[in-house]
Amino acid sequence: MVWILGPLLLVIQFGCWISVWFGLPGNWFILLAASLYAWLMPVSSDGDVTMLGWPALAGLTFLAVLGEFGEFAAGAFGARRAGGSKRGAALAILGSMVGGVAGIFVAVPIPIPLVAPLAGAFLFGGLGAMIGAMLGEIWKGRDFEASVDVGKSAFWGRMMGTVVKAVFGMGMLLLTLLSFFY
Repeated sequence: MVWILGPLLLVIQFGCWISVWFGLPGNWFILLAASLYAWLMPVSSDGDVTMLGWPALAGLTFLAVLGEFGEFAAGAFGARRAGGSKRGAALAILGSMVGGVAGIFVAVPIPIPLVAPLAGAFLFGGLGAMIGAMLGEIWKGRDFEASVDVGKSAFWGRMMGTVVKAVFGMGMLLLTLLSFFY
């Protein structure tokens, strides 16, 4: 049973990792899947969960927290560098989610099955952050040129934040895989 559910866990976690590129909390989904696996699997004679124990779950939690911190730090650095407001930052977050979902559908006609929707979500997530930040700054009363500067910074902050979070997510996948062998 373990040899069937272990690989299934990794497949589910990989799907969760892909969701990071769409602007979703995929690293937390990776942790949730691992926690459910550890909870549902039988306990060995030494009291540890078969193949995925508390040390691995603690490591996954630590990596998820670091991924979130890295994503928000990159986004905040991008917006703050250009002097963005809280309203601009809030609309940048909303815009990045809407853009990420829209990017999936825009990229559908491109004939590369998995890469096209991921690239579309990644790019349009950044564009959504840029447009959201610009709208927030204009709404706040800033001129168009200043809002474009904040928008560009939000775009690059979102791009870097997603990459940082995905790197930590890949570390989570590797930790899960390694926990099956040690």
